[in-house]
Amino acid sequence: MAVAVTSPRVVPAGDAPTAGERAIPQLSLARIIAVWLAAAVPMGLLAWVVAPAIADHLNGPNALVRALIPALTAGLVWQFVLVLGLVHREQGTLRWSVLRDVLWLRAPRDPRSGRRGGRGWLILPALIVASAVGNLLVPALPHSDGRDFGVFLGSHAGHVFLSGAWGWFALIAVLMVFNTVLGEELLFRGYLLPRMGRTFGRWDWLANGVLFAGYHLHEPWVIPSALADAFILALPARRRRSALLSIVVHSAQTVFFLVIMLGLVLGSA
Repeated sequence: MAVAVTSPRVVPAGDAPTAGERAIPQLSLARIIAVWLAAAVPMGLLAWVVAPAIADHLNGPNALVRALIPALTAGLVWQFVLVLGLVHREQGTLRWSVLRDVLWLRAPRDPRSGRRGGRGWLILPALIVASAVGNLLVPALPHSDGRDFGVFLGSHAGHVFLSGAWGWFALIAVLMVFNTVLGEELLFRGYLLPRMGRTFGRWDWLANGVLFAGYHLHEPWVIPSALADAFILALPARRRRSALLSIVVHSAQTVFFLVIMLGLVLGSA
């Protein structure tokens, strides 16, 4: 699949960058959609075509789960590779000093003072709570429990599957790290959001949230809660020019699930 590159016209997204920060090239609507397709289509195919095909050739219980975990991990790793490829094509380098600026991997900036760090982090606890409450209150679309990993973890089959299964625990941990740190957040809030200002103006954060929700072709039942993330993840990241903020908030879920899974791995079937 062809991947979009940035427009040669450089227009900083949102507020002007502070001294020492790089101005970020902007993407046209067509190029934004192309990047979205490069992430969403592989995940959808892996979840609904590749994983079921693999499961058909597996013996034993939980065949679909055992196929989905490595398949979706591969899709999230691809997103990390995609981001690096796009940045290298745009900037000609992958030096950390460049990645830090063009992927907004900096401490959040106070919208009033412009200072980074310090007070910029004070919103973090409220966002983590809002994210947790949103996941509990926003209803999921109807779906099969067999594809819902949260439901699977709470079932007897999930307990048996993970009991003593250090290999599966390690693979799921990799999946979650690429999901919230190196995959989805890096792509949507690190790469896309800073480059959507020319096309969507002050509503770039909302457009980013809609794209993020629609990206979940691999688990469409979470689209309503993912849409709420426009306010919890995209808007704060946009106002404070920091993908680190959304990465930390999103990763709070990962820590929660990893702790639960560790208890299951250490427990007896």
